[in-house]
Amino acid sequence: MKRTILLPAMAALLALTLTSVQPALPQSQSSTPGGAAAPNEVAPGTRFLIRLDNELGSKESKAGGRFTARTIEPISSADGTTLPAGAEVRGHVDKVQAAGKTGRARMWLTFDDIRTPDGWMPLIAMVDDVPGVHSIRVDYDREGELEVTSSKRQEAVEAAAAGALVGAAAGVASHNEKDAAMGAALAAATAYMVTSGLGQELTLEKDTKIEIILERSLYFGRG
Repeated sequence: MKRTILLPAMAALLALTLTSVQPALPQSQSSTPGGAAAPNEVAPGTRFLIRLDNELGSKESKAGGRFTARTIEPISSADGTTLPAGAEVRGHVDKVQAAGKTGRARMWLTFDDIRTPDGWMPLIAMVDDVPGVHSIRVDYDREGELEVTSSKRQEAVEAAAAGALVGAAAGVASHNEKDAAMGAALAAATAYMVTSGLGQELTLEKDTKIEIILERSLYFGRG
């Protein structure tokens, strides 16, 4: 009879012991009840600007090539802790496609980590915009692909018309309609390539500002 009474008590004691020795998750890997951000967390979707330390280009850069950048605005976590501007960011070129003569230049950047007062922290982010550089656009459906484009469509149309007239001028002067037609066609084709970005290499100059968006939480590493 005594043995029957002791077994449940021993089981309860064992369960209590296992619970008390289970290690707690580090604060940087936990979240508060209800899915709220941890105190040291910078939430996914946060955007901030960085400035390139190196020049990157679809003609010169190779897949795997490393680059660095600096943040140009503060980054704050949920509890108000702020990482000042000037924090170093490391990354690499994930993939690059040169334009050649008639291709379209493309480049993908990967961000690896960011330096904080607690050391280097993983940085999972994507290019969101290249503000001020209107010849480059970001394709969000292709994981932050950078691509050459032209936002000055009206100017390109006017350039095509002017180019067609210039190309045809020699043929018109010599009364050769065939030469005039070929000149106009060549000018129109050139204007189309400029408008569509065909054959134009992609270049991100040193000090280019890039806006990036966090895909995963960034933690400042405090326990």
